[in-house]
Amino acid sequence: MKQKIIFGLLLFVCTLSGVWAQRTTFLKINEVLVINKDNFQDDYGNKFPWIEIYNASPGTVDIAGCFITNDINNPRRYPIPKGDVLTKIKPRQHVLFWADNMPTRGTFHVNFTLDPDQSNYIALFDSDGHTLIDSVTVPAGQRPDISYGLLEDGWSQKRLEEKLRLNSTYKEKNGSELWVYFEQVTPSSNNKILDTNERIEKFKKNDERGVGMTITAMAVVFIGLILLFLFFKLIGNIAVSLSHERAMKASGISKEEAKGIIQTSGDIYAAIAMAIYEATELHDEENTILTIKNTARSYSPWNSKIYTLRETPIKK
Repeated sequence: MKQKIIFGLLLFVCTLSGVWAQRTTFLKINEVLVINKDNFQDDYGNKFPWIEIYNASPGTVDIAGCFITNDINNPRRYPIPKGDVLTKIKPRQHVLFWADNMPTRGTFHVNFTLDPDQSNYIALFDSDGHTLIDSVTVPAGQRPDISYGLLEDGWSQKRLEEKLRLNSTYKEKNGSELWVYFEQVTPSSNNKILDTNERIEKFKKNDERGVGMTITAMAVVFIGLILLFLFFKLIGNIAVSLSHERAMKASGISKEEAKGIIQTSGDIYAAIAMAIYEATELHDEENTILTIKNTARSYSPWNSKIYTLRETPIKK
């Protein structure tokens, strides 16, 4: 009975965690491009403003049934259609909506567009049409092909403040604003793309000639070889020990008796081997008589001179 209760509680916790991971509250408006002049095209080859939604949860979230709007007084302006498999956003992934005012072109084409001459309010509401999931106001005066997005994918103001508190150098490199402008526009991709590795750059700066890299690489190789040597030596010792134990068990000798047996040195074995070799290989059956035997060779007619030419051919 107790096991059934524990199993039921574990099943409930797993189900609850799965439901929590799939909640739409993890969705974030991640990046917006108002003026699309020479940027990415939609699936019809046209360039329109776009809105990027990011799933910050560890589970897949279906955005179908939610609402996207640019009017604070009309939260249900564009209902995201259901039944499209592409509305299921995988963990830490994005989905892109085109603000082209052409909803008949598909699920990801909303029924409004963005005004480049004034600020644009964009909001994402839950399926009830009342619960606000996320919103942003894009300032007026946007420049062509420069997007307005979160400093890091899916971040909130609380997350940014925590990062600034724990990392003193983060503000110097990235600033303290949550929403920033991106000249390297990245629709359906990470807002910040790392072109370089910070650790590699530091290592390169502190080790211009590569001496440290060489020493590190050689140290890794030699340490690996030493570990392999010790490992195989340990395996060999274990195998020898097991072999001795089997031999003692077969002979009926105990460990105490085996300790008292004096092992014969290698010199004695070498002398015995040389004596056997001298007795069997260097002499015949008679130890004091040297026997000489003729070497038998098989006859080949090609070796005989009788088959060679005896007379010089007559030239006419």
